[in-house]
Amino acid sequence: MPVITCIEDLKRIHKRRTPKMFYDYAESGSYTEQTFRENTSDFAQLNLRQKVAVDMLGRNVSSTMAGFPVTMPVALAPVGLTGMQAADGEIKAASAAAKFGVPYTLSTMSICSIEDVAANSPAPFWFQLYVMQDEDFVDRIIQRAKDAKCSALVLTLDLQILGQRHKDLKNGLSAPPKLTLPVLLDLATKWGWGLEMLGTKRRQFGNIVGHVKGVGDTSSLMSWISDQFDPQLDWTKIARIRDQWGGKFILKGILDEDDARKAADFGADAIIVSNHGGRQLDGAVSSIRMLPRIVDAVGDRVEIWMDSGIRSGQDVLKALAMGAKGTMIGRSYIYGLGAMGEAGVTKALEVIRKELDTTLALCGERDVHNLGRHNLLIPKGFSDGWA
Repeated sequence: MPVITCIEDLKRIHKRRTPKMFYDYAESGSYTEQTFRENTSDFAQLNLRQKVAVDMLGRNVSSTMAGFPVTMPVALAPVGLTGMQAADGEIKAASAAAKFGVPYTLSTMSICSIEDVAANSPAPFWFQLYVMQDEDFVDRIIQRAKDAKCSALVLTLDLQILGQRHKDLKNGLSAPPKLTLPVLLDLATKWGWGLEMLGTKRRQFGNIVGHVKGVGDTSSLMSWISDQFDPQLDWTKIARIRDQWGGKFILKGILDEDDARKAADFGADAIIVSNHGGRQLDGAVSSIRMLPRIVDAVGDRVEIWMDSGIRSGQDVLKALAMGAKGTMIGRSYIYGLGAMGEAGVTKALEVIRKELDTTLALCGERDVHNLGRHNLLIPKGFSDGWA
């Protein structure tokens, strides 16, 4: 294994090793990608307060998320097509997360099915649900998640209509990839990825193929997916899903104080401040900018996590200092998976934990639970500069 010192090292290897359409799928946002860029760049505006001459022994970065013990307040976010970044990618990511002691969230749009991951993961995982117009499919996939002993349901709220991602359209994104001339030329330079893919049977959306009537090939599958996201998803439907699930219930995609208040009234176990990694509403504010506003609005009523833009342990610390009780990472672990498979996911988690621990100490703290805005120098107007 090459010397990996930061997430950016894994990203470079991921780009070299993975076909262009799948790398671009991970490393892109919608439309102009303004929100995608600002999710990461806005973290740099928050400066850390260095503290010295404090006892740094006995540091603790472990915590809980929605009552689940975690070795650090980080969960692996749901990412579609993970099994196209590396063969059996969801299984590898779930295994790495379980061994590391952090939660893994399986996407509805995964390549490996719920049953595949359950049969191969050493620990229970969470399941993320996209609400489709096909209610029978929704009912059955919730039951499948129950049968697989998934320990929490993460309901994504910000994908009722699919945001346009220019790169995916230009690349002709599909799973498995259509073997056009440009794709074949690209695959010729990604032979390691190709050999691994030849060794697995999992190359389509495993939670959908075989579970939806009339979906028998890639063309019909992609058509079904593009037409199925439910534009009528509202709090009544969310309540129906919550009651049907009956377990830990987490709402993802909150980026507004009023929505956060509704979610708190709703009784969610946690809400996730997220703009879908900049892949939906381009021009929306970054998650880290909105986080303190939502914490101030409902932080005493519901557990708040942050997703979108985290690329380091320092970013995790800044989110915690701004009031989050937990964080989710997507691209950071996908870079590792695409670079080195399960070992790469583990390496990404190790990098983030080491950065979190070191930064915690140099900020004069010994426990992540003691972090607060007193650990940061926050620019004036960072979260309240709008009319």
